[in-house]
Amino acid sequence: MQVLVIGSGGREHAVVDALSRSPQVDKIFCAPGNAGIARQAECVAIRETEVERLRDFARENDIALTVVGPEVALAAGVVDCFREAGLRIFGPTQAAARIESSKEFAKELMAKYAIPTAGFRAFTDYEAAREYVAGRPLPAVLKYDGLAAGKGVVIAASMEEADAALKDMLLDDKFGAGKVVVEDYLEGPEFSFMCFVSGHRVWPMVLAQDHKRAYDGDKGPNTGGMGAYSPLPFITEEDRRYALEHIMQPVADAMVAEGCPFRGVLYGGLMKTPQGIQVIEFNARFGDPETEVVLPRLKSDIVDIFCAVADGGDAQLEWHDFATLGIVLASKGYPGSYEKGAEIKGLDAVSCPVYHMGTKCDGDRIVTAGGRVLFVVGRGATLSEARAAALADVARIDCDNLFHRTDIGHWALDD
Repeated sequence: MQVLVIGSGGREHAVVDALSRSPQVDKIFCAPGNAGIARQAECVAIRETEVERLRDFARENDIALTVVGPEVALAAGVVDCFREAGLRIFGPTQAAARIESSKEFAKELMAKYAIPTAGFRAFTDYEAAREYVAGRPLPAVLKYDGLAAGKGVVIAASMEEADAALKDMLLDDKFGAGKVVVEDYLEGPEFSFMCFVSGHRVWPMVLAQDHKRAYDGDKGPNTGGMGAYSPLPFITEEDRRYALEHIMQPVADAMVAEGCPFRGVLYGGLMKTPQGIQVIEFNARFGDPETEVVLPRLKSDIVDIFCAVADGGDAQLEWHDFATLGIVLASKGYPGSYEKGAEIKGLDAVSCPVYHMGTKCDGDRIVTAGGRVLFVVGRGATLSEARAAALADVARIDCDNLFHRTDIGHWALDD
């Protein structure tokens, strides 16, 4: 079959890579793709939100399956558009994707169906929000209600930080006009539990943890993720089973009950607190960078899974038992302002899989084209071996304008 992947980052590169391992796939297209994806797929110059152009391309090129990567395409209604045209597509509808595109929708759903999560209130008025935060213990968790590319969450340790964040979100519309959800602060290790979901059916993936802070020691500003690894030794089988039976399955059932059944990847951003496992957030698609360490561990043919989810069929998931650990190379200055166009050398000397997150071709050169640029994934019998492999290959990549964390996996490796 011919397959189309929508997106241009490391997550989409990992999906393309998994599809390339399937004997059922003849050709892969990616819209718009990037310099690394171009080595495994034909890149198509259509943006993720141009849903009608994507639909027309799928029709004209006999695409048997389309896989949606980014949340912006889901929020734009690409799945609805394709389904109305009778095209097979993997991903949730615009209504189902509200579990990510509206924090308030997700929190109200959890409250209604008794899904364990932090207490919350939503605000559109700056003064009311500020008064509420000032009357509660710090730190405060402030979340922009809509999509913000992984950067719309602030954990404010002081009233000054909280005030600045509320001004950004409610007065200056940093992410667009919208609401702010104020949540109670929870403590504990976070982890990512992604599941393939089709209506009531839920197929769990292996667990992963990403690292949101920019610098070693979990310091610095929040980012879209600076690294990830799998498996997680601090999450027990009992923890995983609880999360599946009391969070992921009930949410899938709740979405059906609400008239917007979910089909695609339901991402649970969870936390193991002293009071038990609770939900931090839901996403309506593969996580990034977790996908880049989870899909390499998938032994099953991913095409069978994508089609089963899209068609309401059955699937079997098998996993490799090796460990994976990935490190992001990001442009200096990220997640703030940064320069693009720096040449990347040394990629041919790397033995680990490298997923491109923000690159483009400039003649024969590959140059930086985003905040997060590359993702180097080490593999090994243990997480220590996987990290050593990733760090060794990171050192072989030559680019003056990139930085990375050296402590990815520290929750598991105690360093």
